[in-house]
Amino acid sequence: MVKSINFVVLGKQDIAAEFGKKGTVTDISLYDRKESDIIKTWVTPNGFPEKIQPLLQAINLAEFVIFFVDKLDKFTGEQIIALDSLKKDKGILSHSFEVDESKLDSMIKGTVLENYSKVDNDKIKEEIDKIVPILNENSSEMVVDHCFDVKGVGTVILGKVTAGKIKQYDNLKLYPAGSDVLIKSIQMHDDPVDESFCPARVGLAVKGVKPDDVGRGDIICKENKVLVTSEIELEFTKSPFYRSEISEGQMCLVSIGLQIKAAKFSSINPLKLTFEKPIVYHAGDIAVILKPESTTIRILGSGPIK
Repeated sequence: MVKSINFVVLGKQDIAAEFGKKGTVTDISLYDRKESDIIKTWVTPNGFPEKIQPLLQAINLAEFVIFFVDKLDKFTGEQIIALDSLKKDKGILSHSFEVDESKLDSMIKGTVLENYSKVDNDKIKEEIDKIVPILNENSSEMVVDHCFDVKGVGTVILGKVTAGKIKQYDNLKLYPAGSDVLIKSIQMHDDPVDESFCPARVGLAVKGVKPDDVGRGDIICKENKVLVTSEIELEFTKSPFYRSEISEGQMCLVSIGLQIKAAKFSSINPLKLTFEKPIVYHAGDIAVILKPESTTIRILGSGPIK
């Protein structure tokens, strides 16, 4: 069985090119390399810091974090807040010689980053090699990050197997639409395979949907495994760095997994959000509320979905 490990590279993103070969590039970039029976993937949010959305999506694609801090500014702060909000507690932390280590320690105090392995930047690769794959043997599920049409093949979906395994000829559902999807073929690292196991990155040739029917953050899984709704309630914690008030009727963006959806505050206490379009989720998923137009911190707060 081919195993997989997925990393997000933050801070100085261009170090990802040292670890793997560049593949798909949009507002997030993917690099990968196969070592024996393990495929390693590194994702960078290259659309950040101009936009906050790719940062949350890239983090959600990874099991492990590589954070190479080369400056201490508000964007470093946003990355720390995002990692802490999403409870990403497995990672490697390094910094350039120009960074004041005591100030960095102060910035990460009380966050999940305190659990990271701290290494010199020339030891990052060595630390990566110590990390072993995490398996999840629940029923089949995959999250979508890209979708396009390939001449002679049809609809191709790229994404990550988030639970169990995906097999050729599986009949699954695409949510939130609820469409039927047949898996015609599977590729991993450009090689055809009959099945792929969590947390593999895969390319699927599918029947039943067109690229316009598929969005980033959609989930492919067995029927009734996930929830679909247009309103959620959160166990919400506001970021202490977001100074503005929030009020009913105010608009925002909400990050859930790889989904970034427009919503409004329909209630403040308890905090409820109403979406313009349906979302797909699991109970307990973390929702991060974003205000992209903010000139200071763009992460308003977060919390698990009740």
